[in-house]
Amino acid sequence: MLPPFRTALLLTLGAMASTDAPPVVVEYPIPRPGSFPHDPTVAPDGMVYYTDQANSYIGRLDPGTGRFVDWATPTPGSGPHGLDVAPDGSVWYTAQRVGMLGRLDPATGVIEEFPLPAEAPYPHTPVVYQGKVWFTDANSHTYGALDPATGRAQVWHAMAGSVPYGLRPAPDSALWIAFLGTNALGRVDARDGSLRTFRLPDPGARPRRLAVAPDGRVYYTDYARGYLGRLDPRTGTVDEWPTPTPRSGPYGITLGTDGRVWYNEAASGLMVAFDPGTERMETVRIPTAGAVVRHIVTDTLRHRVWLALSGTGRLGMIALP
Repeated sequence: MLPPFRTALLLTLGAMASTDAPPVVVEYPIPRPGSFPHDPTVAPDGMVYYTDQANSYIGRLDPGTGRFVDWATPTPGSGPHGLDVAPDGSVWYTAQRVGMLGRLDPATGVIEEFPLPAEAPYPHTPVVYQGKVWFTDANSHTYGALDPATGRAQVWHAMAGSVPYGLRPAPDSALWIAFLGTNALGRVDARDGSLRTFRLPDPGARPRRLAVAPDGRVYYTDYARGYLGRLDPRTGTVDEWPTPTPRSGPYGITLGTDGRVWYNEAASGLMVAFDPGTERMETVRIPTAGAVVRHIVTDTLRHRVWLALSGTGRLGMIALP
């Protein structure tokens, strides 16, 4: 029998060889026992990094060989949550349980930790943008930015009860926040941290994660109502499409290199690909039952979508045409 990573590699190559083949989720089992991958990110060289929240490790998968390595966080039990790769190759993550950000140097394996102000004790999602590490704090209704050069962070307060969750950069010197606690998205000006709120039409909407298209339109998953939504900030227009499985908890989301919006249904075990041109949706089942995809990233150079399969101790990959 071929080892799991070799089988995954052959499946990947087969999927990439035929543009007519239906998309599939290729799984990569993480060797550390009890692993709980929360978020993935991809470096320019194609290496896939992930947080192992349960064991408090930062891990890396080499898709070409199937080899995993991981590094323990300096503070045990820090609960690493989200992560992002900086232009210098360092990997930043949120240590959600201890109110810190961490920076991993993959070349040396050294991790440096940066304590955050008291207003942000539970950092959630990080984004490296314009020289700073931006982050949300879902539990404290705040968001902030750390300057790596000084190690100092500034924190801003969002609306009470807003639950700042997903965070993504935009092409116009801004970042967008999905407010899971209310029916709103927020645009943050990266120059001064100021926030502009965009209310969604349905009071029951609860956006969880989002993705920003090159034209500035913002796609989001409405976790509570079971919808994919899109906001055009220029006009305030909101379009919505029901998910294939009603009230299935759409969660992670990314823009694929195939021109489609990829997101997952947390309750059904399905990945969904939405074509904005035709408004058609295609579903792809995750092979191992019990996975919840909390975050999705796209490797634009290699036309791949990467998933953290929380609950099954695996990473997942979809090869796009």
